[in-house]
Amino acid sequence: MKKKLILKVGSSTLTAGTNRVSFAVIEALARQVVELKRDHDIVIVSSGAIATARQFVEINGFNKQVDSKQALAAIGQTKLMEIYDTIFSSFGLNIAQVLLTYRDFENPEANENTRNTIRRLWQVNYIPIVNENDTVAIEEIMLGDNDKLSALVAVITEADLLVLISDIDGIFDRNPHLHHDAHLIDEVNDLEQVRSYIEEKKSTLGSGGMSSKVHAAEICMEHGIEMWIVNGQRPSCIINAMQKQIPFTRFRKNR
Repeated sequence: MKKKLILKVGSSTLTAGTNRVSFAVIEALARQVVELKRDHDIVIVSSGAIATARQFVEINGFNKQVDSKQALAAIGQTKLMEIYDTIFSSFGLNIAQVLLTYRDFENPEANENTRNTIRRLWQVNYIPIVNENDTVAIEEIMLGDNDKLSALVAVITEADLLVLISDIDGIFDRNPHLHHDAHLIDEVNDLEQVRSYIEEKKSTLGSGGMSSKVHAAEICMEHGIEMWIVNGQRPSCIINAMQKQIPFTRFRKNR
């Protein structure tokens, strides 16, 4: 029986720190998914709709006319899925779009419908790509960059592992962008021990800092789901983390 793996990719990772979505990043993700699918049923929770839209409206010269983030999300979501579809299909991977709001997780019937949809997509060999429906909800626009959303998806799918693909190796005892002597914490069993370490770095693209990642870890740990933070800038970051070849932070309760 395959394990259930949730992969969350944030805006800062998808853009590789630039103001444009990186095709190379999505291609690198697809290469890993091909290998991971042998032993895992996979859901990808992807941010990046607004970043994609900004790239598109800039090309078409009407960026000043689109100042609503919800409008940008509506423009960018279809473009983002086109990019995923083009790249993933070249690797023989099928994708399906799933748009959710946080209200969906508060409704037991919606929870069950979402769970059944994802399971059916797995059965027919499609990879669900989940994003928040930003045109009707603003939680992800305002907070979290889908960190919480990915944790909730992990809960309703009863996932074995959630991997947050970020622009940092994990959680440090001090902010490594501000302190050169910061040390990576490789395993966290008690979140209270690490909350005092959180010292945010401002980002112009992603809205999810370390606080939202720790909150995602809290949701996962409450439900017995393991969560990792890995650095998407490292080659084959997911597979290499599974093989313990790169540094990363693992969140799990002591058994």
